Amino acid sequence: MARGGHNKDRDDAERKCIVTGEVQPKAGLIRFVVGPDNQVVPDVLGKLPGRGIYVTADRKALEDARKGQFSRSAKQAVTVPDGLVDEVERQLARRVVDLIALARKAGLAVCGFEKVKGWLAGGERVRVLVQASDGSERGKTKLWTPEGARYFGCLTSTELGLAFGRQTVIHGALATGGLSNRVVEEATKLRGLREVNGGYTAAGKDKEAR
Repeated sequence: MARGGHNKDRDDAERKCIVTGEVQPKAGLIRFVVGPDNQVVPDVLGKLPGRGIYVTADRKALEDARKGQFSRSAKQAVTVPDGLVDEVERQLARRVVDLIALARKAGLAVCGFEKVKGWLAGGERVRVLVQASDGSERGKTKLWTPEGARYFGCLTSTELGLAFGRQTVIHGALATGGLSNRVVEEATKLRGLREVNGGYTAAGKDKEAR
């Protein structure tokens, strides 16, 4: 099983990162295409037409790609927007929020300290424990990540609130299932963009990663 815990069928497709030269499953890469105006466009959903250009889901790799790598890969002069990396981060965060929201509507996610603790203590098959990057560290350490589950702390309380239909949320959990695997995949990418030197970027509220 490759990075993020996604299934084998999705792991079969591999691409090369234009920065590192490493060949890896597409699930660990961000896809870009060159638009009609020769501008580089992020394709977080992987659905835009055109030849894909792939970069590892890592902030440094994406920043390095802006230094001529996109043009070399596209074999033509291209325009790279100044805020490209931040736009990728924004789109990924939105993607993770939307997937958690879908899991909630399907009855596969809960939020709130007591409900999450109940799931963890009651033997519920938890796939993901997610906690807000700007939540109380003391409160967050009172919950635990079950064996075989994944932990993510790269979303803010406001972003988690959007996912659960509330103003803010600090603690959330997702049960096992296909939607949760997709959350793992996309949240892994987001964490790659938000974690820098052991902490989070400004969008992640500069909290230390766990």
